[in-house]
Amino acid sequence: MTQTQNAPRIVFVTGGNRGIGLSIARAFAADGDLVIVSYRSGEAPEGLVGVQMDVTSQESVKEAFTQIEEKYGSVDVLVANAGITRDGLTMRMSDEDFTAVVETNLTGAFRSAQRAISPMMKKRSGRVIFIGSVVGMLGSAGQVNYAATKSGLIGMARALAREYGSRGLTFNVIAPGFVETDMTAELGDTLREKYVAAIPLGRFCTPSEVAAVVKFIASPEASYITGALIPVDGGMGMGH
Repeated sequence: MTQTQNAPRIVFVTGGNRGIGLSIARAFAADGDLVIVSYRSGEAPEGLVGVQMDVTSQESVKEAFTQIEEKYGSVDVLVANAGITRDGLTMRMSDEDFTAVVETNLTGAFRSAQRAISPMMKKRSGRVIFIGSVVGMLGSAGQVNYAATKSGLIGMARALAREYGSRGLTFNVIAPGFVETDMTAELGDTLREKYVAAIPLGRFCTPSEVAAVVKFIASPEASYITGALIPVDGGMGMGH
C-alpha cells in the first residue's frame, strides 16, 4: 500500500492491547490514523488492527513489521510501549527475573526501533517514541531491573537521535509517573495515599493524559524535538 500525502499515518503501538498502550492507540485512531497494536496472546482490542508479536524474539519482531508493511505500508510512528515488571528486593532477585525485564523492556524496544528505522530512513521521516517511567530517573526500591530498563531507554533514544537526526527521524522518551490503571487500582488505601503525597499535583495521572503527550510528540508541531525526556508525572520527578 502506497501512502499519499493526505493518507493517515501508520502508527504501531507495541503492547497496545491494554493499559497505557491501549489508551495511546485509541487516541491516535480517534485522530484518523491507521493504528496497529501488537499483542503476545489473545486478540486485538475491538476497533483496532492487531498483529501478534513477541518483542523478546527478533524473528517475531521482523515478521510483525513485514506483515504490516505488506498489508498497509511502512510504519510512520512507532510507540515502543511493551513492558513487564518482575519486582523484588535485589538480594532476592533471580537472574531470570532481572534478564526477563531487560529482554522485554529494553532489548525489545531496541528490536522494534531497529526494524522500524530502515523504512523511515528511506522516507526521511519517522517518529519513535519510547514509553519510559519516572522510576527510570528516581529509582524505586524493589525495582532495580525495571528502573535499569527505563533509564536505559533514555540513553538509547539519545544515541539514536544522534545517529539518525540527519535523516529526519526523531527519538524521544515519555516518562509517566503513577497512572490510573487496573494495576494501580489494586493498591491499598494506605499505599495509595503514600504515593499521592509524593506527587505535587496530588493525584495519579490518567492514561489519556499520557496519550495526549505522546500524540503531541508525534505531531508536526514537535518536529524539532528529539533526544528529549518528557515527564508526565505531576511533578514527582521534577524533570530528573
